[in-house]
Amino acid sequence: TMKIYTKTGDKGTSSLYNGERRDKDDLIFEALGKVNDSKGKSNRLALEFCEEQSNVMGLCEQIQWVQCCLQDIGSNIATPREQSNEQRLARTAFDAEGKHVAQLEHWIDAMDTELPRLTQFILPSGGRASASLHVARSVCRRAERRVQPLTRARLCDDSTSIYLNRLSDFLFTAARYAALKQGKAEKVYKKQ
Repeated sequence: TMKIYTKTGDKGTSSLYNGERRDKDDLIFEALGKVNDSKGKSNRLALEFCEEQSNVMGLCEQIQWVQCCLQDIGSNIATPREQSNEQRLARTAFDAEGKHVAQLEHWIDAMDTELPRLTQFILPSGGRASASLHVARSVCRRAERRVQPLTRARLCDDSTSIYLNRLSDFLFTAARYAALKQGKAEKVYKKQ
């Protein structure tokens, strides 16, 4: 049987999908960690709270789809574009045609038709599902900031950064939508 521990990282390095070993604090692993935070912690928590609300079940399916896309982004990041063979590049290519981004935009537009017009800054609020989606958006922005240097250096596909940027828009809109569907008020920012 395969053991979960390999001891290969005990000296502070880890392996990428292409077999290359890098220090665990390398920019690639930092970006992978932030994408994993987005997929694992924040989106999972948002999903749990959305599942409690029967009137946002479509949102649950969308968040699960997002989690799969974030896993695919992780694969893309773990396969530096200039140092990997064609087979691995093809296997880990991400959204070259922009279909995933288009899907997020479609969902944003559909939710937006039901939402009141946004005229002021709002604070993370609107119930547990909404608040957790606001947190997911913040975590997504952190992931985007870590992936951006990798896309500039051509270590991962540009589409990863574009997707993360649009994902934060989706999560913001989803947070507002969840608040609306729960009948919870959004708190408005007031200068102090």
